[in-house]
Amino acid sequence: MYEEFSLYGVFIPTLMPLMLVAFLVFLGLHLLLLRVGVYRHVWHPPLFNFALYILVLGTLFALMRAILA
Repeated sequence: MYEEFSLYGVFIPTLMPLMLVAFLVFLGLHLLLLRVGVYRHVWHPPLFNFALYILVLGTLFALMRAILA
């Protein structure tokens, strides 16, 4: 996997755009789970949100690694 890429002469780590995409996917999932009512059954919503974000980020990282390998 590439460690960084250049954007108009500024080196950006590969993880940074992945984190942005993961956040956007997380927001969509969060709104969907709010609408369905899953948060009524969650003990600690901020901890659940953090874990969900980490899962989305890890999934995107694994997908990117599988595609580029």
